[in-house]
Amino acid sequence: MDPSTRNSGPINHRFDHEAMKTTFSLRIGCEDRSLALAAASECIDQIDQIENKLSRYLPGSDIWQINHLNAGESLFVSELTYECLRLALEVYQETQGLFDITLGQQIEHRKNEQGGPLPALSGQLMIDPDRPRVHCVEAGRQIDLGGIGKGFALDHLMKILRDGGISSALLAAGASTQLAHGATPWPIQLTGQTGTTTIDLVNQSLSASGTAIQGSHIISPYDQESAYPRENIWLVHDSAAKADAYTTAALLMPDDMLAEFAESVAAIYLETTDGITTLRS
Repeated sequence: MDPSTRNSGPINHRFDHEAMKTTFSLRIGCEDRSLALAAASECIDQIDQIENKLSRYLPGSDIWQINHLNAGESLFVSELTYECLRLALEVYQETQGLFDITLGQQIEHRKNEQGGPLPALSGQLMIDPDRPRVHCVEAGRQIDLGGIGKGFALDHLMKILRDGGISSALLAAGASTQLAHGATPWPIQLTGQTGTTTIDLVNQSLSASGTAIQGSHIISPYDQESAYPRENIWLVHDSAAKADAYTTAALLMPDDMLAEFAESVAAIYLETTDGITTLRS
């Protein structure tokens, strides 16, 4: 899902940063390089702050601490973490539970190819509805924000660019999620196993999920061993966090559920034997 170099807007300045186990790419359309550099520097600081709060792999992070809570314990978390957790809970409800951030133990088992059946689901976490606190009702659940964290970060970077007077940009978190800012269209190529197509992204986010890069890394909370209904899917939405999370769930949705869900997003693209087709645009 690589952005083409064609763009009719201002001069593009590119900045890359390694974080969240991927490469964040910031393409900023701005005549003044010093302005672009200042915005990029602030964005990179924000990415690192978000990773330090949301990564399950960094000892002491909010998510690391949540994953080590014992039954009956509670933890106050940062506003950033609380915002992301509340958003993930919202998507969980919108996708009838298909997007579930508490499957970290099962995801790790699948990613590491440990063999044998996935660990049984157990435990319960509760997010306080009124203040930034997480309570462990029963130990066993492990949070993994890999399906929403990168998009969540891109949404926060967009706020920095707007406040910094940047009128055009394309932000990318690896090959999975991209967010376009400004009136200038950014051409994005969707590449699947059976074909390619190019779309113009304007003031929206595009996210992709599939097996090409990470294999069968997404776990269904309902049927953990079955094959995905589809190989690759792309989804367009105003929010990068929601686009990121929605594609995770959409990869698992049966056709009838996906057709109904498509009414709530800007566009969905599917790979078929005939190439990449549009479910809704």
